[in-house]
Amino acid sequence: MRDDVDKRRYLGKWNPKEGHFNGPRYAIGNVLGRTRIINTVTEDLLSDYGRERAQKQFIASTEWARGTGAKVILLAAATKRLFGDGEKLRGQIPELIFTIGDNGTVLILLNEIARAFGEAGLKPENSRIAVLGPYGFLGELVTKDLREKEYAVIGVGPNYSALKRMVNAYGISVCRKFEEIGKVDAVVACTHSKKIRLNSLAIELIRRKNKKLLVIDVAEPSNLTLEEYDKSKRVVIRQDAGNGYSPKLKYVLGAISYKMFRLSRGVTFGCFAETLSIAAAIKRGENVKDRDWFFVNKENMQSVSLLFEKVGFTLPSPRCFGKPIKSFELSIEQSKIDEIPIYELPLSDEDK
Repeated sequence: MRDDVDKRRYLGKWNPKEGHFNGPRYAIGNVLGRTRIINTVTEDLLSDYGRERAQKQFIASTEWARGTGAKVILLAAATKRLFGDGEKLRGQIPELIFTIGDNGTVLILLNEIARAFGEAGLKPENSRIAVLGPYGFLGELVTKDLREKEYAVIGVGPNYSALKRMVNAYGISVCRKFEEIGKVDAVVACTHSKKIRLNSLAIELIRRKNKKLLVIDVAEPSNLTLEEYDKSKRVVIRQDAGNGYSPKLKYVLGAISYKMFRLSRGVTFGCFAETLSIAAAIKRGENVKDRDWFFVNKENMQSVSLLFEKVGFTLPSPRCFGKPIKSFELSIEQSKIDEIPIYELPLSDEDK
């Protein structure tokens, strides 16, 4: 589970003895999928004990899934890094295909960034982009793509040695906190780390004068929470990112199920879309077992792109916490500037 919100929704006061339990079901064409949830939240994985318990829960839930006839297993959310490169996991249960789903997520994310930047008029020659968590898995791929397109990028995160590596690899600017970023036109949030999470104060620090800040949020749980977004929605355009859409995707119990995921009709996470597409390929008799789906590269992304096309997954319409985004216009009308609340910024140690 991503956070306490998931825990309240799925469990309440119930404590499943097996350590795993059923979540929402869905189908696309003749492919059926089920979420099997382990009784762990993302924060639990910060401790050795929590990771060890989560690994045991994951193996137990996978054995359960194999017994029901599952063919493809997704390591979703924070379980993606639970078994490293997946070699040991695949060796332990060789008859199943395992994927972390990141080829699908990255493929969708890069296309969503390009679309949002195009709609907002952000071009390499006139824009400065902040990437939160640039040294993480998704963050580095986003940084690489933006630098190849010649955008000015500043990477933000608390890990100094990892930031230094990004400077050497991609020639970007870096900093460790929002007070050091300066002004940017957009933020791509690739981490939910509490040490570098957007809030109303940070947004006031980094957005340009008389401009809204574009935030592409692919983090799960969200980097910019709904509560903080509500404080800043007059000066922020936030987009959910990394999700796939198909009109053929059906959730059992409909809105009850997709709202449990905090999604909308026909939309699922990019990693879920990849997993369903791999399963569809198996039903068509295609060989997808020989690929290493833990490895993200152009070849695997191209393969997933073809699988998406065959199943019918595309980019969803732009949404913010599941609600449609009406415009990507970043300029704030002069008449509405006076309506924007002014937040008092905390003093730095030097100012004190």
